Amino acid sequence: MNQAVDDNRLREAERIAEALVFASAQPVSEGFIAERLPRGMDVRSIMLRLREDYASRGVNLVQVDDAWAFRTAADLSFVIRRDENEVKKLSRAALEVLAIIAYHQPVTRAEIEDIRGVQTSRGTLDVLMEAGWVRFRGRRRTPGRPVTLGTTRDFLDHFGLEEIRDLPGLEELKGAGLLSGRIPANFNMPSPLMSDELTEDEDPITQMDLEELGLLAPGGASED
Repeated sequence: MNQAVDDNRLREAERIAEALVFASAQPVSEGFIAERLPRGMDVRSIMLRLREDYASRGVNLVQVDDAWAFRTAADLSFVIRRDENEVKKLSRAALEVLAIIAYHQPVTRAEIEDIRGVQTSRGTLDVLMEAGWVRFRGRRRTPGRPVTLGTTRDFLDHFGLEEIRDLPGLEELKGAGLLSGRIPANFNMPSPLMSDELTEDEDPITQMDLEELGLLAPGGASED
């Protein structure tokens, strides 16, 4: 009898988790799901069971960082017509900057320019931020306290990555033709950041920082 009750509670918890993710256009965090499940339920175990259930369907349950979302199965994406509001194709400069931020985060604008060898326009960063793929992480504990940049959960979601360490490595990029076969012998790629937390040489962004960066109007009100 107790086993039947436990099975019913588990199935009900799965239905709740499924409904919460289905109803959201954005990935839903495990914390948000856990708050709405019956007490004592293991949210991670439930989500992994649901992911397995959806593995062979037309939509899959995918993990994005610490959140979950339903997405069209990769082999069926060709039948889905892209809507007119899709983010416009990025320029080569924007792609280069996005790649540098993804692999080198936390990284400052000056460091991006040093890696690329050219100045980075504010417009390029604006495009990446408007797409929701890049964010201000914190401020570096160095003279001038430059702002550090990093990628977002939307970046992971758009490119089908579970976490940032799933970014392709050097050999994968070469195999896809994204790197020249004549790259320097001493060329190497950094290992992507394993955690989204601030590093030891970063301070968190404060309200005063946001006002200074033009992201908030004086007094804390968001600019329209």
